[in-house]
Amino acid sequence: MVHAPILHVNGDDPESVVFAAQLALDYRHQFDKDIIIDLFCYRRNGHNEADEPSATQPLMYAVIKKLPTTRTLYAQKLIAEGILNTEEEKQYEDNYRESLDRGDYVVSSLVQEPNEQLFVDWKPYLGHDLVDDWDTSVDIEKLKGYGRRMAEMPEGYKLQRQVQKVVEQRLAMQTGEEPLNWGAAETLAYASLVDNDDVLVRITGEDVGRGTFSHRHTEIYNVNDGSMYVPLAHLSEKQARFATYNSLLSEEAVLAFEYGYATTVPNALIVWEAQFGDFVNGAQVVIDQFISSGETKWQRVCGLTMLLPHGFEGQGPEHSSARLERFLQLCAEDNMQVITPTTPAQIFHALRRQAIRPIRKPLIVMSPKSLLRHKLATSHLEELANGKFETVLPEMDDHNADKVTRMVLCGGKVYYDLLEQRRALGLDHVAIVRIEQLYPLPEQRLVAEIEKYSNLTEIVWTQEEPLNQGAWYYLAPHMFRIVVPHPTKAKVMEPVARPASAAPATGSPKLHAQQQQALIAGGLGVSVDELAQ
Repeated sequence: MVHAPILHVNGDDPESVVFAAQLALDYRHQFDKDIIIDLFCYRRNGHNEADEPSATQPLMYAVIKKLPTTRTLYAQKLIAEGILNTEEEKQYEDNYRESLDRGDYVVSSLVQEPNEQLFVDWKPYLGHDLVDDWDTSVDIEKLKGYGRRMAEMPEGYKLQRQVQKVVEQRLAMQTGEEPLNWGAAETLAYASLVDNDDVLVRITGEDVGRGTFSHRHTEIYNVNDGSMYVPLAHLSEKQARFATYNSLLSEEAVLAFEYGYATTVPNALIVWEAQFGDFVNGAQVVIDQFISSGETKWQRVCGLTMLLPHGFEGQGPEHSSARLERFLQLCAEDNMQVITPTTPAQIFHALRRQAIRPIRKPLIVMSPKSLLRHKLATSHLEELANGKFETVLPEMDDHNADKVTRMVLCGGKVYYDLLEQRRALGLDHVAIVRIEQLYPLPEQRLVAEIEKYSNLTEIVWTQEEPLNQGAWYYLAPHMFRIVVPHPTKAKVMEPVARPASAAPATGSPKLHAQQQQALIAGGLGVSVDELAQ
């Protein structure tokens, strides 16, 4: 509830309509709050020139046809009050129609001179080819300084026990004493953007200040008086603005607003986060009509970033899938980017790339849930200071390339399940390669990975999603185009996935676990009985 006042006004009373509009405008300017005008009126004609509304609503439109128009009612009122006479009223009407016939402007402009302070120069962001590689490194001492400043609280500030622990642990991570988790790397990305690069950062969504899974904590609360402090907004006097807005659970409304914001402010990182990626389906019309196709239809570029928590954790069909397949189906003409980052360093560089590269395309992020605190999903501070976003992450273990005969391609959190089982079973003939950017697909990077293994015979895509969902149907033609013409013995095998399903995931934890074991075994080319328990 926003507790907005509502002004009910009769649409046939122009003076009351003007009064209500002026009152609403004054209220909004005075109090910076929402107000609603309920304009009580009716439609006299059909919704277009060919529509005859009486065909479906004969009784109502029989009444409407007998009603005088708003212009007639107001003219009668002015004549009755002696403000006009009949001849003057007729002359006003004739003059107005003559102006329309001449093509004149009939409404005076309220703005005599444009306010150039509100102008935005988009030229630096136009006409660029979409490139993946971009230097997003930041001096390591600056990163450590941001970590220390984000851990500083106002005098007398007392934090809730778990939040205090997060702040202390994050300080150790962000100063290089401990490996970084997701939240530590993400907040360093925001800090570097607002202070080092003078880029506005704005994040909206339900519980984004804390984060759905309590990983972000950009808003810190004093347990003594309930006051809120945002460390990222107090890094330096000259920094750009950082703001989080915990919005209503109205995906369509909020995402549409953020799309509009991102189309008008280029030097900014505008982020909308779904509480769970599944909830993005409530905003599908915004994605279809604007985000994915706005540049093609209207040449209107947009750098909106969408964080969509995605991953099969046994939480059922409403809390598992951001519908990756839908976004991939919408991809064409370099209209947007779709990524599945699996390390804290990757999200750090992805967010920075999105903001500092002079290219404005929507960024769709299949963000993690369990990986936020996974023991293997960590990065070192040096990876943030000296890296860039990698569209493909190669095999991370020190394998003898000559012994590798099977390559598992995957994306997202399933990688860590595959990795742990591969290590436990000692499968040195299996290499696991992560595709971190699905669109635009880095085909040359994939070819380079294939060429590392001269004895490769099998290439298999493994995904957690059902076969009819996820990335496979998008990837399949690319995979065959990459591998078939290539002088290699490798063959693209049948994909490994959950069985095709009308729903994204099962609601049974037991069945979920069975399916997960089956796809891990299938990806590694072993039986379920062979998996380490």
